[in-house]
Amino acid sequence: MELEDTLKTYRLFSGSYDLLFGPVFHPGRKDAVRIANDRPAQRILEVGVGTGLSLPHFRADARVTGIDVSTEMLAKARRRVAQKNLKQVEALLEMDAENMTFPDSSFDAVLALYVASVVPDPARFAAEIRRVCIPGGTIVVVNHFMSENTPMRFIEKRLAPLAGKIGFHADFPLDGFLKVSKLQVREIRPSNLFGYWKLLRCVNVKPA
Repeated sequence: MELEDTLKTYRLFSGSYDLLFGPVFHPGRKDAVRIANDRPAQRILEVGVGTGLSLPHFRADARVTGIDVSTEMLAKARRRVAQKNLKQVEALLEMDAENMTFPDSSFDAVLALYVASVVPDPARFAAEIRRVCIPGGTIVVVNHFMSENTPMRFIEKRLAPLAGKIGFHADFPLDGFLKVSKLQVREIRPSNLFGYWKLLRCVNVKPA
């Protein structure tokens, strides 16, 4: 996906995102936060924080940073933080997930919810996530991957050119992502409506 396609999509849907994509993606958000934020006083990064729908679910003692490339989405996230007095949110920053400015090993856990298939370079995106997460830290990815069901996979492939125009990779293969991301996956589970999305629980293994 081209970054400009993604930005156009976010501008288009920023006003209605919560209504269109809030409820259907809510189970995946809650599960991801619960898995990543399982200990006191963790430093946690959410990549692609969007309008901040996941932020109220983090523990009160967490130290959460969210990043996104969309100015419009971040404005809504900041309003949510202020309205709900979410003191666990330390920062919401406009930043490219493929070129983060954080030092190595800045976070105990990293979440990437519904963004893996919209970044231009999934390998670079995953490398950055691994870089900013501590060794042994938790990485949680929730995303749509190409269906294993043959008829559905056929439809996804036919929709791919159209979906690409709005910044979404409809035929995003799980095997391909696991190969290029080099993530050490410990669990893959179905997520959200009909299990059409997948949650990947990973442990960050860094070279010695």
